[in-house]
Parts: sequence; C-alpha cells; structure tokens
Amino acid sequence: MAVLLSTSVGDIVIDLHAESCPITCKNFLKLCKIKYYNNCLFHSVQKDFIAQTGDPTGTGRGGDSIYKFLYGDQARFFEDEINQRLKHDKVGVVAMASAGEGQNASQFYITLRDGLDYLDEKHTIFGEVAEGFETLTRINEAYVDDNHRPYKNIRIKHTSILDDPFDDPPELAELIPDRSPELKPEEGIDVRLEDDWVPLEELHDAEEVEKNVRSREAHTRAVVLEMVGDIPDAEVRPPDNVLFVCKLNPTTQDEDLEVIFQRFGKVISADIIRDHKTGDSLCYGFVEFEARESCEAAYFKMDNVLIDDRRIHVDFSQSVSKLWNRYHKFGAQDDKQAVDGLSQRPKYELKVTDGQRGGTGKRYEMVFDETETDKNDNAKKREDVSRSPRSRSQVEERQRSSRDERHDRHERSSDRDRGRKDERDRDRKDDRDRDRDRDKRRRRVDEWRERREDHHRERSYRDDDRKRSRR
Repeated sequence: MAVLLSTSVGDIVIDLHAESCPITCKNFLKLCKIKYYNNCLFHSVQKDFIAQTGDPTGTGRGGDSIYKFLYGDQARFFEDEINQRLKHDKVGVVAMASAGEGQNASQFYITLRDGLDYLDEKHTIFGEVAEGFETLTRINEAYVDDNHRPYKNIRIKHTSILDDPFDDPPELAELIPDRSPELKPEEGIDVRLEDDWVPLEELHDAEEVEKNVRSREAHTRAVVLEMVGDIPDAEVRPPDNVLFVCKLNPTTQDEDLEVIFQRFGKVISADIIRDHKTGDSLCYGFVEFEARESCEAAYFKMDNVLIDDRRIHVDFSQSVSKLWNRYHKFGAQDDKQAVDGLSQRPKYELKVTDGQRGGTGKRYEMVFDETETDKNDNAKKREDVSRSPRSRSQVEERQRSSRDERHDRHERSSDRDRGRKDERDRDRKDDRDRDRDRDKRRRRVDEWRERREDHHRERSYRDDDRKRSRR
C-alpha cells in the first residue's frame, strides 16, 4: 500500500496506513488513479514545518474528495479518522489538510521536521514517507514569498500506485483519463517561474551572458537618453562613415583636415567645432567620408599622427546630431526617399498679397499652388509697391530705427564692459592694499621677535658675568 509521487524536484514514496484510516487512504489512492494530483502545486512551503499540496487551483482554497465525483456534491468532504497511535514525531509524516473538523477533501501536507506534536489529534495522519527524504530537503530549502509560496513552482508531475488494496467502484472507470492531463499556463499577475525554468547562466557560457547583459544595459541607457532629449530615438545609430578627430592644433583649419584625409577616399565634409561666440577652435572636429571603407582606413592609419605640431587622436564618431532633423520631420526612420522628397515638393505662396485679416501688415490667407500668371502678377505688384514714395519712406524709417537700435545696443555693451573693467581694477587695488598691510604686519612681528631674542641674549650674558664674579 504505497504511492510514488514524481515531483519537479525528485521522487517521493509514501507508505499508507490503510488499516488505521481506510476512508482517507481510499480517497488518496483513487484520486491518484484518476490523475487528480497531476500538475498540482506545492502552494505552501513553510521552512522546517510543513509542505502543503493537493489543490488543483493552487490557491489553498480548492480541492474535492473522490466521493464527490462518485456520489455528488453532498459528499465533497469526509470525516476525520484520528488515531492516537499516529503522531507528528518525525520528518515525512503525511496528513490531511482540512479547514476544520470533518472538512477533509484532497489537500494534504508532509512534515519537514521532527516534534510537531501540537498537530496531533487535529489532522488525520494516513501515511509516511518511506523514500525521497532528499526531495523533502530540496522542498524545504525553496525560496518562498511572504505567503509561503515558492518563487519557482514545485509540482507533482505524476502519481503511480504501487499497491492498492481497495477495489475500484464501478463509477470510477469513467473518471480515469486515457492519458495524463496537460499543464495549462498560469494566468494573472502572480505568475511564477515554471519548474523547467533554467537560469540564463546555465544555458550559455559566461562570455555570451556578459554580452547579452551589456546589450540590455546599453539599450536601457539609450532609452533614458531619449527620454531626457539627448538623442532623437533609442534605436538610432551613429553613422559609420564619420570619423572623430581631437587634440588638434587651434591653428588647423577645415581645409587642412580635408586635404589630409582625402588620401583615404572622397571626403564629403571636414568640420572643426568652434566656439559659437569667439569662433575659436575647440581642437576637435568630424570628417565625413563617402564610403565606410575609407573611414576605416583613416581610423587605422591616422591615430597619433603629427599635424601642425600636435599628435592627433582619431576614433569612430558617436555623434547623432546630424540625424535630429530627419527624426523631427519623418519620425524614427532611415528613408532616403523621404529626405530627398523635400526638393520635389511644390512651392506654395500666398495667392493674395493684400492683408485681409489680423490688422495692417498681417497676412493670414489660404495657401494655393502658384501658377506662372500668378507669379508675373505678384512680381509686378511688388515692383509697384517698392517704387511708391510711401514704401521708400517706410524702408528708410525702418533702416534708421535699426541703426539706432544697433547703436544703443553697442553703447549698452560698452557701458557694461567699462563697468566690469572698473570693478576688476577696484578688486586689484583692494588685493594690493591687503597684501601691503599683511607685509607690514609680518615685518613688525619679525622686528618684535628680534628685539625679544636680543633681550634674552643680553640677560643671559649678565647672568654669566655675575656667576663668574662670585667665584
């Protein structure tokens, strides 16, 4: 009278106490025969206490006895069979997990340590583990959450009856399936790792795992840069035909770079980055080649080369600044037709040049495709307007106001510069005064120290003279 439980962490052989509790043992054996326990989870594993299973729903609130399948819903539960000779005194005791007195169904538990005597006479003990204590150790060491459910599912894969002393009821033949039921995938938010899950480190070598981790980290950083607006798209890649050049001499010009790098292939552009205010070189730039092979050849040949008394450093460019316009206009794509199509779009112009709405000088009107006749008419109108005295006076007035505004800006800038220069001069004068006072204090201290030393020296001489005179 024994049953073999094949779990996802090993096998367990359970010997049954059929003579002491026949109703419970018959329920357990017949449920195993109809494959009721197949794919059941160990839904509660309490370390050094018990491991509970037998609920097909995996929640701890389900399960039916074999008598419900045979006789109906009124026979879902059956009474306890408490035997005072059977105790929770060792590892591997198998007992029914009931919700109360006479509430036994399909759930059962296995003890994971000795001396659980406070469970005696509260639950029906119907068996004990004969083999598979190492499997119980693995179950006991499983990582679980606050509700004692393992993070990695532990399941009963199959049940095999080794010895069955009870005859099968006639109705049982219809309940026995032709094959074991298939495992259905879990649904919901509390989905755990399945029992056949294997860590990535065990499937691949360390180098491949490191490569995958770096790739995921790089993609994560790219998404963050896209969110903060540093790059146009997380999937954007820098061009492979652009070379980054740094440590340049400030006197090196764009034309010099273009001439030097032309030996490797056709250069589309050579740009040295400059300060937007002063126009001074920032000592680095970018060289764009027509072909990627030319860029690679320049990378291998030009690193640490002497140009204008400076040894330069070259690398492949990681800048995507030139791709911003494309992404702003056409989205995340690399479509040459979309970019080239800009030159093929029709030119549009206001059909009527006279302001109609929005006040004088403001032209808000519908836009139409301009024809040749419209072009000639509009050109003639603009010429007539430019010849009118009123138009010339308005132009002169705008020019004069523009000159006055530029002059005012220049005067304000000059005043600011003079104020800053006066402030710097005052700061320098204050610094000189502080230095002069500090030097004076130091000289006075030095003089005081010298006088004190002279006084001590003269006093010591007088003391020596007195001593010699006494002798």
